[in-house]
Amino acid sequence: MPFSIAISGKGGTGKTTLVALILKELLREGKTPVLVIDADHDGNLAGVLGIKGGRTGGEVVEEMQRKVSDFPPGFSKDQWLEAKVAEVMVEERGYDFLSMGRGEGPGCYCYVNSVLRKIMDSVTRDYPYILMDNAAGMEHLSRRTTRNVDVLLVVSDHSMKGLESSKRIAELARELDLEIGRMGLIINRAPGEADQRLLKEVEASGLELYGVIPEDEEIRRYDLERRSLLELPDGNRAAEAVREVLERATKS
Repeated sequence: MPFSIAISGKGGTGKTTLVALILKELLREGKTPVLVIDADHDGNLAGVLGIKGGRTGGEVVEEMQRKVSDFPPGFSKDQWLEAKVAEVMVEERGYDFLSMGRGEGPGCYCYVNSVLRKIMDSVTRDYPYILMDNAAGMEHLSRRTTRNVDVLLVVSDHSMKGLESSKRIAELARELDLEIGRMGLIINRAPGEADQRLLKEVEASGLELYGVIPEDEEIRRYDLERRSLLELPDGNRAAEAVREVLERATKS
């Protein structure tokens, strides 16, 4: 069975950056191959990883909807999708990347979510490690695209608003009984040490704090230069903090 990590949180908390840093650490530890799924319809993870071009799951769904009437007798949608998913998968050193993207048609993304669930039930069995970046907010929980994962990391920025959003995400995950092994909070982009008032609120919330990731000028510079965060040098403060988060999240 693969070991799966899913990332959730409100928009603007730096989820995608954290996914890249987690992948960097998994690769450093030799925990490969990793299947990286960008389930956020904004599709920013490819750029953060330095991946250019490529098609998305949303585009595949649209193509299928246009061509379904031309399928030969006995040829199912599932068979067609399985073949197409293999085509849009991007193979990189130590990991494969799949962007679900977003369809342009009305209601199309609902079907993309359905496709993602099928992928999680089939393709993922071929990988020892799964890493998934989810869309902002809570919709991915209610649509059950995040389920049966070993670790759910809920990301907040260094604010009370971010923490309140994280609490709602955690509460919904518990209510929906999504078969999540462990769930923990990450405070991202902290200006030095986390504010004690925020930490007290975390303690009162009942959320387990897995780590505090500092604001990092080097990451900001890489973003402006459109460089892959996988190229960050050893000793980067944020990457080292993510390493500690993973140690805590994956401890037996």
